[in-house]
Amino acid sequence: MTNLEESLTRELLRTNRSGSYACSTIVDCNTRKYHGLLVVPVPELDDDNHVLLSSLDATVIQHGAEFNLGLHKYGNNVYSPNGHKYIRELDCGRVPTTFYRVGGVILKKEVVFQHFEDRILISYTLEDANSPTTLRFRPFLAFRSVRQFTHENTVASRDYTEVENGITTCMYPGYPNLYMQFSKRNKFVFSPSWYRGIEYPKEQERGYGSNEDLYVPGYFEMEIKKGESIVFAASTSACKTASLKRLFEKEVEERSPRDNFFHCLVNAAHQFHVNAGKDEFYILAGYPWFKCRARDMFIALPGLTLSIDEIDCFERIMKTAEKGLYEFMDGKPLTVKIKEMDQPDVPLWAVWAIQQYDKHVGHELCFKKYGDLLRKIVLSIIDGKYPNLILKENGLLYTNGEKEPVTWMNSMSNGKPVVPRSGYIVEFNALWYNALKFCTLVTSENGLETDSIDLQKRSELCMSSFVSTFVNNCGYLFDYVDGDKKDWSVRPNMIFAAALEYSPLNQEQKKNVIDICTRELLTPKGLRSLSPKSSGYRPMYIGAQSERDLAYHQGTAWPWLGGFYMEACLRLYKRTRLSFIERQMVGYEDEMTQHCLSTIPELFDGNPPFNGRGAISFAINVAEILRTLEMLEKYKY
Repeated sequence: MTNLEESLTRELLRTNRSGSYACSTIVDCNTRKYHGLLVVPVPELDDDNHVLLSSLDATVIQHGAEFNLGLHKYGNNVYSPNGHKYIRELDCGRVPTTFYRVGGVILKKEVVFQHFEDRILISYTLEDANSPTTLRFRPFLAFRSVRQFTHENTVASRDYTEVENGITTCMYPGYPNLYMQFSKRNKFVFSPSWYRGIEYPKEQERGYGSNEDLYVPGYFEMEIKKGESIVFAASTSACKTASLKRLFEKEVEERSPRDNFFHCLVNAAHQFHVNAGKDEFYILAGYPWFKCRARDMFIALPGLTLSIDEIDCFERIMKTAEKGLYEFMDGKPLTVKIKEMDQPDVPLWAVWAIQQYDKHVGHELCFKKYGDLLRKIVLSIIDGKYPNLILKENGLLYTNGEKEPVTWMNSMSNGKPVVPRSGYIVEFNALWYNALKFCTLVTSENGLETDSIDLQKRSELCMSSFVSTFVNNCGYLFDYVDGDKKDWSVRPNMIFAAALEYSPLNQEQKKNVIDICTRELLTPKGLRSLSPKSSGYRPMYIGAQSERDLAYHQGTAWPWLGGFYMEACLRLYKRTRLSFIERQMVGYEDEMTQHCLSTIPELFDGNPPFNGRGAISFAINVAEILRTLEMLEKYKY
């Protein structure tokens, strides 16, 4: 904790499951513009999240001597006020708990984000003290989008209003009021000032601006006795301060313990859930900058819900997603907050997600709930009503991706796709064959024989064309084929053809795909997006935005692809690969104490030491690891 080279690379994330979050490093030094104690959506302004309360510096005062527990980075690599040197312990078992020792004073700090409310709760408990002790708190305010910086200005309002045991203030029009209250009566001293030149090193690493000023309206001060606890609340609405301690204790009791690998992943899974009200439920693609994206939502949904026995949660989220799918297919304006619904593989991943639901509840219930949706999706594709998804006479799906990226490999450089995958795309057609076979089975078992026979014929044609189109003479699969153009790059997208329940490949072809993925793509952190032997291999996701865009899908490793790889291994080799897959999972378990604690980042460098990069917590990665753990248990017993 006292070694900043170690502690500043580790982050903590807390969410309210309604789109708001609190995030910083484990020593409470913000290193990103996305960091903050209270980061909330402000739909009246835009679609971004906004940092209201950036941080809260606590100061211990004894005999007139002040010991500031805060930590900020300024220019010339200066850190002040160096509060990390007082940290003696960090415990993340149930809620993040930090112990500070200042002489004879031991102060415990615990943090929770209230579920479904824009309210952060921080409890301070004086565990030990030999003399009368006073606590002073300075709030650092930003009132800005997570994509911007704030600087000293004369427009920001300094006005504040006293409320019960605290104050409320709002720096700019259009923003909600920020309420800062304590469970104990205190004195607020109005002493407005700007703290200039605070720097965020993570933004420097990413090639962005990294400097801002934060506004401190004054400070709160109160005495605290040995054994006493004081709860601080920062929120967009007022609260009854007499109930803050009970509220804090209630929130702590609702937290699941992070005492092992599985429980850490479950905790992370819950953080992606968003209850938007009005009976709408979503899955965020990741933190801190992603929104709900259609493809990511359907890929992540089974792992984040079904794999942890939360079938009702799957149904709630799918109800919102189903509404969006119908609206899009019917050509109506979207009323749901799901982005990228127009991507051509979205309906294929939706069918796959429903297929995972079918495995948990059975064909009858699955057809009852989603039979109409499945039929609508398949018929829309067959009838050519889904944009940029053309069913050709050979039974394969064709997509134009030359000018705009249409797959999950969606990075752009100079206005063009870095990986211009176009034509017959391997995972699209593997998913299409799987969808046809699954829908054949479901319709047959529910008395729709005519539909079933038609789908069976289409699946047979698709299988024949898939093999003749994608299987090359080197034993693996082309990544995409467009006329005479065949992409020989060894990429992980072929693994889906071996992993899906219904595969167009025979056993020998599956084995060849798995073998080459093992030799050239497998890492302890998932599958590389490109083989080191292929042209354009760039394994390190570092540098400015332009450099990172070029490396995004050109050799970086992705855990969610590793999930499908391990599923393919289990399908082909059964129990003989259990120990191998268990060893692979160790690489992910190591991440529980790295990067962002108790979760999995967006991607990893493709070369050792396989450093975590990108977003600090990524939904499809967490989901596929949970789904792999579920598969392991089933194959064991």
